[in-house]
Amino acid sequence: MKEFWDRVLQFCQETTQSVGERLIEDSGKLQPEQKTDGSLVTKADKWADGAIREAIAKNFPDHGVLTEETTHIFPDNDWCWIIDPIDGTTNFTRGVPIWGISLGLIYQGTPVFGFVYLPFLKQAFHGFWYGDSGLTGYTGAYLNHQPIFTSKDAPSKSHLFNLCARSIAILKNPFPCKIRMIGVASYNLLLVATGAAIGGVEATPKIWDIAAVWVIVQAAGGTFVSLDSDAIFPLKIGKNYGSRSFPCLVVARQELVPIFKPLVEFIAN
Repeated sequence: MKEFWDRVLQFCQETTQSVGERLIEDSGKLQPEQKTDGSLVTKADKWADGAIREAIAKNFPDHGVLTEETTHIFPDNDWCWIIDPIDGTTNFTRGVPIWGISLGLIYQGTPVFGFVYLPFLKQAFHGFWYGDSGLTGYTGAYLNHQPIFTSKDAPSKSHLFNLCARSIAILKNPFPCKIRMIGVASYNLLLVATGAAIGGVEATPKIWDIAAVWVIVQAAGGTFVSLDSDAIFPLKIGKNYGSRSFPCLVVARQELVPIFKPLVEFIAN
């Protein structure tokens, strides 16, 4: 199984680096369009989506694909890639150098491998989390191949908690940590995996925003909590995930859930 994971990791590294180099050239230079859900899209998003899908078809022809820009229906394949070609398109269009390429690999409906690359920052995150899948191989979460772990600290005013733009109503009440807003769903939550932030929340992420980080956060020791009544995974074959949001809370460890969940869970309503 490790040979398979070596192949997967090498594919992700080479593909995201190649796509990222092209995207850097376009950052801050393209006029975005607004999609029906209010999010932005550019020609670069569409190009990157096609380039990644083509690379997957060539290297993993028996794998399914679900992407932000084209295919939203979860396929009947044991293995499926979930792609966000540019996570943080608003940052990308404004020339803010924090945006990434996110690839999550799903096995029988649940993510088991995640890879996120931020080209400007030259930060590549990856992780393995097998859950109840029965799969084996490598374990852990990594940033540029160095192990990362969530924080063991207790919350305080000197610790960071990340919000998204649609969760700022949380600040109407006293909050135990300093607040940051990154503008990139994956990086928002990955900062919890690195120990930089003690927690983070996303009010309206789509499945391509969280599939990869779901793995990396848990592999680093963190806890991923659905704020909806339904579990996020496993995904259901034939279901259209194009408009479905998955409000979620990520904290550095399980013991922090009772502290933060009551403060943020109303955003799911």
